[in-house]
Amino acid sequence: MPDLAVDHLFRLDGKVALVTGASSGLGERFARVLHAAGAIPVVTARRADRLDALVADLPGAVAVPCDITDEDDLHRLVTVAEEVRGRIDVLVNNAGVTDPVPSEDETPEHYRRIMDVNLDAVVRLSQLVGRRMLDAGAGSIVNVASIFGTVASSPINEASYVASKHAVVGLTRQLGTEWIRRGVRVNALAPGWFRTEMAEVMFNDPASIEYVRRNTPAGRGGEPHELDGALLFLASDASTYVTGHVLAVDGGWTAR
Repeated sequence: MPDLAVDHLFRLDGKVALVTGASSGLGERFARVLHAAGAIPVVTARRADRLDALVADLPGAVAVPCDITDEDDLHRLVTVAEEVRGRIDVLVNNAGVTDPVPSEDETPEHYRRIMDVNLDAVVRLSQLVGRRMLDAGAGSIVNVASIFGTVASSPINEASYVASKHAVVGLTRQLGTEWIRRGVRVNALAPGWFRTEMAEVMFNDPASIEYVRRNTPAGRGGEPHELDGALLFLASDASTYVTGHVLAVDGGWTAR
């Protein structure tokens, strides 16, 4: 039986990985994990000071402050990322926002703000980067969806967030099946409850913590490192036969 060389499967040595929403939370963690696997992270968010602090810890990483809802900024971001090594190998569409309100009271402006970040920016950046990946015949796009891209969030009232994440799941499946024969995989992570800036209110409220504990089969929220392996699996050659897939990392929440 030939030797099975598996230690390289999750490596990303020399690959350029573009990560949105990298100024805090999961995005910052993702950039660090990709860097540890050998990638060159190109990190973006609106808070330039936080990006500067991040790249100071990651030799070779590049910070590109931008607003992903601005078309000109998106083009500039992709241009800078491509200039690093003439290609973009991995795209992690991580940026997201939520702002729970009763659905009957949601304004068009509130809805549009959620969709602009959570869906429209994902579509546009996937197009811009995807074209380059398709020309190169290789690439991996990892969309960060949510458990609420597959189930409802009730009793939390965030219809626009749920709609946006369901749409990201649909986009992942469509692009993943459209582009795989041309060498580009598109998959999604669906995290459960992780302590991030967006979920800070939940984790600071004893009743909410009990709600998560009671309704998660694992009996707790996730720890930051528990997304590392899933991200590297989808970003690396460990998943060359996986596309259009939504990988839930949720302590069993969606399996109930």
